[in-house]
This record gives sequence, structure tokens and C-alpha cells, in this order.
Amino acid sequence: MTALFSPAAEPLLVTLLVLAETSLMSLAATLDPLRAANRVAKTPCYRWAVVSIDGAEVVTSNRLRISVDGALDPSRRCDLLVVLAAFHVLEHADARLLHAVRTAARNAGAVLGVEAGSWVLGLTGVLDGRAATTHWEDLEEFRTRFPAVDVKADRWVADGRFFTTGGAAPALDFMLSLIRARQGATLALDVASLYVYDGLRTGSEAQPSVALGEIAWREPRVTAAIRAMERHIDAPVPVATIARRVGVSTRTLEGLFLRTVGRTPGAFFLQLRLKAARRLLVDTRLPIGEAALRTGFGSTAALSRAFRREFGVPPSAARRAPRAPS
Repeated sequence: MTALFSPAAEPLLVTLLVLAETSLMSLAATLDPLRAANRVAKTPCYRWAVVSIDGAEVVTSNRLRISVDGALDPSRRCDLLVVLAAFHVLEHADARLLHAVRTAARNAGAVLGVEAGSWVLGLTGVLDGRAATTHWEDLEEFRTRFPAVDVKADRWVADGRFFTTGGAAPALDFMLSLIRARQGATLALDVASLYVYDGLRTGSEAQPSVALGEIAWREPRVTAAIRAMERHIDAPVPVATIARRVGVSTRTLEGLFLRTVGRTPGAFFLQLRLKAARRLLVDTRLPIGEAALRTGFGSTAALSRAFRREFGVPPSAARRAPRAPS
């Protein structure tokens, strides 16, 4: 995965480009492990600069203002260029920014897109012919927008000197993997311990759309069933098929679901698809009919009936509703 993931004694020079409405969680998950590694190692393993496109402070998605070290200098060499973005990335990634990122990527040893930072890299064309990922909510739209990119649902993806992550937790996984490769497993574990984090997940693990918490260890059969549902949002399979895949009868699976999540498997699967449809309606400009097809409904009418029963309003009303502040 390039020299970036090779043992090294010299400090890694990192430039973090932060776009407006970036998730503060993603920024912290990317930047703070570098600080922590330096603290634990008692030596500067990493040096960094946080920049914006014009040198002005950045307002994050929760409206916290972030001071930066200056404007992005595309001609300046760095070992790792990190592009962080989240909400309304297509509005923030204008022609000037894309030109600057394209140039900066040429002058960086490696490039990392965090969350919607993958969209910025996709818009520059540097991901064409490569594997990449983005936040799980946007995977289908990302795949449609960038047909030349091999889109993966993994937590983070490496392809040559280009890396992409799915969000805050996968960004932390990536940084811990980087620290482990460059400074050793002991330092990576010590840094993870500072955050009381014991995940240390690999990049190839899939991004879940449902956080299962204690269900994941208390009832692994329900976990396996839900993960199977996530893989079939666009083409639902019968509950009986899912039950067979996890090694139980349909009746047993129904009992397990009722005890752990309070819904039957069929009701849970329908809710999962409807939540996916609502995200497409609120966060994209896809026609309602296309959103219906992508979430396994045979027609706009079928989606509308189920949507109204679940949320109390038709899909068109959900799309028109004002968004909560990002």
C-alpha cells in the first residue's frame, strides 16, 4: 500500500484540507490519533497542518468554527494529503477547489478522502479506474455518479497511493492501522486505549447501516440476519431465505427478532428499506420512482403506501420538508 504503510523513523508530513460542513467527528478521528501517537511515543512521529481552501476558518456540520493554519498551497509537498468533507459537498467543491485538490494530489505522496472527501477526489478524476468507498448512506449515489470507480462498501479502501474511508469510525480505524504499520502494534494499541477503543477493525470489513450494539454479541443470529437484509435493500429476499442462511427456522427467527428488536423480521426489513428510501428522498435529487426501485419497491405507488404508513406523510412531503440544521 505504498511507502505510507512502511515502518519509518522520520515524521510523516500531513496536510488536512477541511471543507465547510465537515463532520467534527471525522476531523477528530483523523487528526487526534496523530497527536496521541506523538504524545505516547514522546517523539514527533507526525507533523500536520490544517488548512482550508482560502485560509478562512471553517464552520463544521455542527456549526463549530475551526481555526486553520492557512490556505491550501497545492504546490507544497506533503507525505499525506487528507481531504475531509461531509454535507453538501457538491456545493462546496467548486471548480477552484477541485483544481487545487487535483494539483495538491500530484504533489502528495499519498491521498486520503474521509467521508465525503471521497466525492471531492471522485470529482477531480483521480479515483477513475481505482477502488474507493464513501459513507454507507451515499454508496449507491456515489456508484452512479462515478461509474469509472470500483465502489466498495468497505470501512476503508486502499488502491495504490489513494485511500478512502466511510466516515468517522472507519477514519479512526485507518489512522490506527497507519500508526501500527509505521510505528508498531504496541503504539497503535496504546493510542486506541486513550479513546477506550478496542475495535481496531480492518479496512475490508463492511460498513454497517445499522449499529447493533450489544445485539451483536448477545444474539449473533439476529445480527447475521440484519446484515443479510442490508445487502438486499434493493432486491428483498423472503424472510424464510434469510432464516435458512443464518441456520434457523422462520419461526425461530421471528421469536429472536421480537425478543431483541421488538419487531418481526419482515417488519424490521421493511423499516430498513423505508429508512433507506427516506434518506434518498431527503439527501439526493433522485426521482421518487428511482428511490422506490433502489429500495426494493416495485413502483412509486407501492413506496408511497408503505411510506405513509411508516412515517405518516407521503414521500413527496418528506422531500419538501425543511432539513434540520446539518
